[in-house]
Amino acid sequence: MQLVLLACLPGALALLWQYGWGTLLQLLLTLAAALACEALVRQLRRQPVNNQQALFGIGAFAEGSALVSATLLALALPPYAPWWLPLTVSAFAILFGKSLFGGFGQNPFNPAMLGYAFALVAFPVQMSQWPAPGSGHGLLAALQQVFNLDSGLVDGWSQATALDSLKHNDRLTIDELFAGHPAFGRLGGRGTEWVNLAFLLGGLLLLQQRVIRWQAPAGMLGALFVVSLLCWNGSGSDSNGSPLLHLFSGATMLGAFFIVTEPVSGATSERGRLLFGVGVGVLVYVIRTWGGYPDGLAFAVLLMNLAVPTLERLATRSAGATQ
Repeated sequence: MQLVLLACLPGALALLWQYGWGTLLQLLLTLAAALACEALVRQLRRQPVNNQQALFGIGAFAEGSALVSATLLALALPPYAPWWLPLTVSAFAILFGKSLFGGFGQNPFNPAMLGYAFALVAFPVQMSQWPAPGSGHGLLAALQQVFNLDSGLVDGWSQATALDSLKHNDRLTIDELFAGHPAFGRLGGRGTEWVNLAFLLGGLLLLQQRVIRWQAPAGMLGALFVVSLLCWNGSGSDSNGSPLLHLFSGATMLGAFFIVTEPVSGATSERGRLLFGVGVGVLVYVIRTWGGYPDGLAFAVLLMNLAVPTLERLATRSAGATQ
């Protein structure tokens, strides 16, 4: 858990660089809600915590799963979402994504993605208010925005993301979008391409330290690349976007190295992890291109969580047939 949090640091710093103090405020709010909910559940169940086995030796952190889930959720939320949104969705993620099923090691769904999907469905307006990269506020302005002290700030910095602009584009070519639309950078979304590179760096650290296995990230990124390449219909106004655009926009690298590698809700066998990653990659592209949401990572992961038992049976049969 400590290494996962350390690997999140490059992506978190990139988000702070691009969007300002809002990301830190979201992180503090999600952590507060997650730790409070987990402490309440432990008290109701009368489950003591061994401080020697707790993350960083702090009993309130327990084994660290709530801390990691809250961190990943905060990094995925819009940086200047109102204060009640991170509190609500973080509590939902811990209570309904983890505690309801028996706590640590029992959750069939990824808690962070369950909370994020809940936010998309329940609060679509707040979840669509992403700031333009490089327009991050100072701490005072961030506090005013997050705690609704000045609701007029949102009109000055919010804009559609690259994936959202691509989904609703019907007249500009891809070249025109990259040349003139402020949401696009060199490879993908402006700002988000650097964030994705930072999460890629953190993911490579996890692979190097053998905290995660390569199958799920490789399956997701490989499937997303192949499907987007096969469905890439050029640079016209009806284009679905290039493979590089899909790899370096949205939450692609965060999903590949920090979400699909979650050990409890994902597959455990080598072939199962590979199939799980491939399924997430295909579903992410399908939802981005033809679905109702610009990204779709959360729904892709949750759908594949449901398919884990079937994936494990397929992996076992395939291994048996090979032998």
